This record gives sequence, C-alpha cells and structure tokens, in this order.
Amino acid sequence: MTVELRMLTLSAVLGIVQIVAASHAASLQRGYRWTASARDAKAEPLRGVAGRLDRALRNFLETFALFAAVVLVAHATGTHNALTEWGARLYFWGRLAYVPLYAAGVPLIRSLVWNVPTIGILLVVVALLIG
Repeated sequence: MTVELRMLTLSAVLGIVQIVAASHAASLQRGYRWTASARDAKAEPLRGVAGRLDRALRNFLETFALFAAVVLVAHATGTHNALTEWGARLYFWGRLAYVPLYAAGVPLIRSLVWNVPTIGILLVVVALLIG
C-alpha cells in the first residue's frame, strides 16, 4: 500500500473516531433519551467540548472528500512522488493534531494547524497538475 493510500485509510479511521466522539459528547450533554429519539424537535445548540467536537467533525467532513478525491486520482494516474506523499502525510497528521486542539478550545494554534491539512491537499493537487 502506498503512503498516500495508507494516510487516506488512517484519515477514514480518524473520521470514524471523530463521529463516535462527537456523538457520545452530544449524548452526554443532551441525554440518552434525546439520542434514542426521532429528533424531530429542534435541539439546543451543543456547548463546550461537545460543540467543539461537533464543529471539528463538520470541518473534517468538509475536507475529507477533497482529500480522498485527489489521493484516489493520484493513485489512478500513477502519480506517486514526494509531493503526493508529503501532502497525504500533512493532511492526516494535521487533522489528527487539529481535533484535540479544537476540543480543548486552544485559540490561534488551532487556527494555524487548520492550514496544515489544507496545504497537504494542495500539494497533492500540484503534483497532479505538474504530472
């Protein structure tokens, strides 16, 4: 398995972990009766760690499809080089660092770390464009 596909797989695992963590935090805040309900009524916004985990998950979901797309295109076209490897690594490790920083409410550094996965995606795109 290439580095890029390994990072994609690990990113998918990270996404699953984020879904479970955000869901559990929401259930702890809103109660398991809410979790088991049909959720037809509008719920109160999540606060604190639960809200931050939910927002971190939403941010992950906004970028994961783009990352997966460029990694899979690189794989399909046989584009495998230092740019694609570093891009994939930056995406995964940046996303991994981002979650606890966001959950803990760390200002500024969290925002700076947000750029790391985005740069990773762009590196893979550049590798594809320059062939």
